[in-house]
Amino acid sequence: MLGFGKKSDDGVIKQGSEATFVEDVLEASKERPVITYFSAAWCGPCKTFGPELERSVSAAAGKVALVKFDTEANPQLAAQLRVQSIPAVFAFVDGRPVDMFVGAKSGSELAAFVRELAGNSANGGVDAAIEQAEALLAEGAAVEAAQYFSAVLSEDQENASGFSGLARAHLALGNVDKADGLLKSVPESICDHKDIQAARAAVDLAMQASEAGPVKTLEEQVQANPSDLQARFDLSTAKLAANDVEGSIDELLELFRRDREWQDGAARQQLFKIFESLKPGDPAALRGRRKLSSIIYP
Repeated sequence: MLGFGKKSDDGVIKQGSEATFVEDVLEASKERPVITYFSAAWCGPCKTFGPELERSVSAAAGKVALVKFDTEANPQLAAQLRVQSIPAVFAFVDGRPVDMFVGAKSGSELAAFVRELAGNSANGGVDAAIEQAEALLAEGAAVEAAQYFSAVLSEDQENASGFSGLARAHLALGNVDKADGLLKSVPESICDHKDIQAARAAVDLAMQASEAGPVKTLEEQVQANPSDLQARFDLSTAKLAANDVEGSIDELLELFRRDREWQDGAARQQLFKIFESLKPGDPAALRGRRKLSSIIYP
C-alpha cells in the first residue's frame, strides 16, 4: 500500500474529549477514516495495546487518524457508544461508525486493521458496516443498525444488503410504512436481488400481521372448530404479529395438511413467504421446510 512505512503524526493522533468528539471524529472522518480508542489508566492490556495502535496509525502516513478517549473522563460518550469493556476501538468514516472491536489485538492484527481501513476509505468500509449492522440488528439494537445501513446506502446507492437491512430495521422499530416506502425506492437494477425479495416478503407479512386479530380469540375459534381453516390462517397471521414465528409456521403446516388446495394453496404460499423473509439458516425456516416436505412426500 502506497504511503505505509512513512511517519506523519502531525494532527493524526490526538487526545479527545466529549466536547471535541463532533469536530475531532464525526467531522474529521468526512476527510479520512478516524479510529477512536477508549482506555483508562487502570486498564492493564491498554498499556501495551495503545502504543501498538499508535504505531500502526503512524505507519499509515496520514491516511487514518486516531483520537484517544479516557473512559473515566468521558463517561457519557462511552455510554453513548455502548463501551462496556476496554480497550475498545471504533472506526468512523463520513461521520458514521463502520467497524469496531473490543479487547487487545496483536501488533500484526492492528496493522492489518488500519491498512484495511485506509484501503477502504474510498468506499466507506461498506462490508464492515453491513457486518456490524447485522450484528446490531440481531442484538435488538435496531436504531443503531439503521444508522449503519443508512451509512452503507450513502456510500453505495445500489447496495441490496443496505436496502434490505434498513427495511428490516424499520420493521423491528414498528415502522412498516417506512420500510414499504424504502423498498419502493429501490433502484430497478437490484429489484430482483434475493436480499430485496426477502425484505419485500418481510414487509408483506408485517402488513398482514398489522391487521391480525387477538391470538387468544382466534385460538378459541380454532379449538372450537378445527376445520375452520380461515380462522387457522388468521391465527397464523396473529402469531406472526406476536413474533411467534414457529407457532405461525405450525398453524400453516396444519392447515396445509388438512387441505392443500384451500384458497388456491394459500397455506403453502404463505409458508414460502415466511421462509423467504427469514435468513437461509434460520432454525424456524429449516424446521418448517422439513415438516412441509414430510407432508408432501410422506
